[in-house]
Amino acid sequence: CRDGNIRMIKVSISDSTNPVLILDTHLEPVSSWEDDWDQMVPPQLDPDQPAFILYRLDEKDSSEGFLWILLSWSPDHAHTRQKMLYASTKATFKKEFGAGQIKDDYYFNLMEEITLTGYKRHLAVEAAPGPLSRQEEEMKEIKESESRVEINVDTKHNTLSALAFPFKSEALAAVSSYGAGVCDYVQLAIDTATEEVVLATSGACTTAQLAAQVPEESARYHLFRFKHNHQGDYKESDVFIYSMPGYSVPIKERMMYSSCRNAVVDVIEKTLNIPLEKKLEVDNGSELTEEYLQGELHPVVSLNRPKFSKPPGPSRGNKRITKAPA
Repeated sequence: CRDGNIRMIKVSISDSTNPVLILDTHLEPVSSWEDDWDQMVPPQLDPDQPAFILYRLDEKDSSEGFLWILLSWSPDHAHTRQKMLYASTKATFKKEFGAGQIKDDYYFNLMEEITLTGYKRHLAVEAAPGPLSRQEEEMKEIKESESRVEINVDTKHNTLSALAFPFKSEALAAVSSYGAGVCDYVQLAIDTATEEVVLATSGACTTAQLAAQVPEESARYHLFRFKHNHQGDYKESDVFIYSMPGYSVPIKERMMYSSCRNAVVDVIEKTLNIPLEKKLEVDNGSELTEEYLQGELHPVVSLNRPKFSKPPGPSRGNKRITKAPA
């Protein structure tokens, strides 16, 4: 390790009664650390088994020793006991190897995060300025409103209230076709790797078919034209639906969809000029019935409101007759 003949080391914890650290794999360098990364790191990971990976950089410290990155792989589907065991062992492992030789410590639980692109995204986040105080946030908001910088659907940006990702051209075209009346349903998704809003599907869809369009294992945005009758009048209502199945969806995906929701609505309403009569959030497609949509768009107003009855005053007992003084 110290002389630079090793590029990557994979270490696991045994499943025995007395767990010990064991060497799984070690690989020699082929090219630069960036060129070797995607060829070496992702293929060594088990999608259901945590592991430690030490990855050597080409950079050296002041004592001419190579610097390393400690990668902690803890997939969501791993057994809870395994994840706890690796988390409790990490500090000891880092100390035994030599904490001074470790330049960066990177924790990840999704396969797309372990690519070189994912690691560089982590570095960019770490290098970002820290959180602002309330006064600094207010000043920043004032400056942004005064600058009046135009932001369109091709721009990726953060605001104080939401996260916005650019729309792929296919997604924009589908929503525009919906606005022109060409189709009655558009489903949008977020590509978590490229951080873009993409088209999942679009076309004709009736209310009876709507529930089947909602995925059970991933979040989605839906734009649906609800055709119905209300009080004898035929109506077509544009409804935005945000479906989130719950905790079966990875935390990162839940955060992305939740943060981007308002920005997606803004593109539909303000950029593409499609007024939305109702914005809904559901856990699964079975909620999207004719009765539910009718109730959300046209809530029943009760005209027979109970009148407020004044409570009786406190009892003072029977009145007493007093004689006037003679």
